Amino acid sequence: MDGQENIRNAWAALKLVRMAIEQTCPAGVLPSEEAVLLLFGPEPVHEGEALAKAIIETVEKLTRCPPR
Repeated sequence: MDGQENIRNAWAALKLVRMAIEQTCPAGVLPSEEAVLLLFGPEPVHEGEALAKAIIETVEKLTRCPPR
């Protein structure tokens, strides 16, 4: 496997994670792909950072205790 194929595979995997987050997490926790480019950068690691933040935000929302 060459470097370009590794990068293509990384992007394909990140797209699958994005799809899962978009289908299951609350709206607004994940910025659009275009926003990720502006907020984080153009590399796969930047998309990964945005995805990780969306997962963390979702878990925090789900685990907060309801107000009494």
